[in-house]
This record gives sequence, structure tokens and C-alpha cells, in this order.
Amino acid sequence: MKAFGIRLATIACALFSMASLSSADEVGGTVAARGLVIHDAEETLRDWCETDAEGRVWLDVPGDLRFELIPSITDPAIPNPGDGQFHPYDVSEVHAALASVRFPLDGIHAHVFVLPYPRRSGFESAAAPGLILLAPGVRPIAREHQHAELIHELGHVIQYARMPDDDAGGWSRYRELRGLDPTSYTPSSSHADRPHEIFAEDFRYLFGGGLANTTGSIENTALALPDAVEGLEPFLRALASPVTPAFALTLHAAPNPSRGAMEFTRTAEISAPLELYDAAGRRLATLAAVPSAGVTRWRWDGRDFRGRRPASGVVFARIRGEHAPASRVTLLP
Repeated sequence: MKAFGIRLATIACALFSMASLSSADEVGGTVAARGLVIHDAEETLRDWCETDAEGRVWLDVPGDLRFELIPSITDPAIPNPGDGQFHPYDVSEVHAALASVRFPLDGIHAHVFVLPYPRRSGFESAAAPGLILLAPGVRPIAREHQHAELIHELGHVIQYARMPDDDAGGWSRYRELRGLDPTSYTPSSSHADRPHEIFAEDFRYLFGGGLANTTGSIENTALALPDAVEGLEPFLRALASPVTPAFALTLHAAPNPSRGAMEFTRTAEISAPLELYDAAGRRLATLAAVPSAGVTRWRWDGRDFRGRRPASGVVFARIRGEHAPASRVTLLP
């Protein structure tokens, strides 16, 4: 139950998080809540993994993040083979856990991947901006554990989206409320003493459902329980839904629909690239930004990164690092 670590802030802008979706606009997986897209173990293996010439299995997630998975329980890297097979999360428990959250999730966007196999770089579940990876167990995972770990990781997603590391004021206030000495509670401290982990545990305790809180405790037992910290719950709840002016999020595409090339524009000068995805969530292309005179343009030649023209249908465009809804464009036959 952990975030990828302090270096994740350096790739936050590289991570695509899917648009705010309704059931009718689903892009891969299933929609558990507005903006949270769930990929079960079967889909993750079928659509998001590939096997290289050496037989290694790789998970490629939006934002060009890549992880090697361990498909065999007998791999020497597995310290405990358990009952002899991997046991992924039950996707119905993922939906149930998210449905029980008592925190407004409007504007929170994330892919939630139920992993069929553990990552070689870390056997535990993990989170990053707009991303949750749920690691399998070597024995069936108790419902309570599934709920608790998922909501803990959701706490990390909330923190990355609403109180990133460069929010000095927010972190100063949080440390003050929590009584965290910045010399003792640091990103390099033991797991339970890391501010990110304390935040995620506070979120789970205060906003998770009953199954996520069966222990009635948090990981760091030296700290006061979250509901005993005056002002903590209102502080966290105030992170819920920052308002972004609609005009600031508008991404224009022309021509749309198109049989080939098109140009995307935004009325603002920004340097982030534009990423294009097909209806299955696979990345088609990454376009360089060309900012000038208060406008940014991204030009697409209508071909994917392999130089092929994608099949006709809907394509989704999102500026890397943004949490605004993706724009839909249509490719004609």
C-alpha cells in the first residue's frame, strides 16, 4: 500500500488520466464512478500487456509508464509461493469499495488496473497521479484487505490531484494539523512516517466504507486517529472539487470530423504535449506543443506512432498532465 515514491512528482505531467466518463462514453474497462475507470485482470492482460521475444510480460499504461510483470508463481523473485497461484482483486469488490467512499469524486480521474501478476519492481499495490495498480496475492485476498488497500491508494490519487508536492501552503497546514515535524516525517522516512502514507491512511479512515476500516486503526499507531484531530476532516473535505473555468479547458479540433490531418488549439500558451488515444485506451500519438501569441497548437498528420492510419471512429485527445475531460474527435473512413 504505497505510492511510487517522491520521484513520481517528476513524471506527474507525463501521466494520462482518462476523461470524466459516463457509461455511454466508456473508454475501456468499466466506470465505477465519474472519472474512475476500472480494468479487470483479464482486460489488463489482454489489452494492456505484451510479451517480448524473451518471454517477459510488460504492462504499458497511459503516459508511457511501463512495468515488467512476473507471470510465474515459481519465479525466484517471488519470496512466498502461497497456495501456488496468483489471486487478483475481485473487480466487484473494487466497485463496492469505491461506491462506499464518502468523499466527492467529481473531477477525480484515474485508471484502476487489477493486475493479473505482480510487478517485478514491487509486489505491493501502488498509486501515481491518475493511476492505481492493485497487486494480486499469493492466496485469496480478504474483502476487508481489498477495500482497505484500494481506498488507501485512492487517497494517494486524491493527494496528487488536490494537494501535489509543490503545494507548500497545503502541506504546511496539513503538517500543522497532524503535528508532523518536517525533520522526522519525510519522504525518506520509514513507510508509516512518510507524509504521503499518513495522508492516504487519513483518507481511508475518514472517507472509506466499513470494510475499509474494520481494524479501526491507521498504519502509524503513534499518531492520533484522524477523527480525533480537530479540523482534519474539514481540511481534507475542502480538497474535493476545485472549480476550473470551463473556457480554460476548451480544446478545439479542426476539421472535426476528419479523414486525415487535423489541428488542435487551446487559448493559452502551454508546453505540455497532446496525447491521442483510441476507444480502447491505446495511445495513438503524442503531439508536440507549439505555443505562440497566447495560443497553443498541436498538429496531427492523421497517423499513429507506427505511421499507420488508425481505424475510423472516435479518438480521444488530452493535454498531458491535465485532469479535464478529454476531447472527442471523429475519424471518417
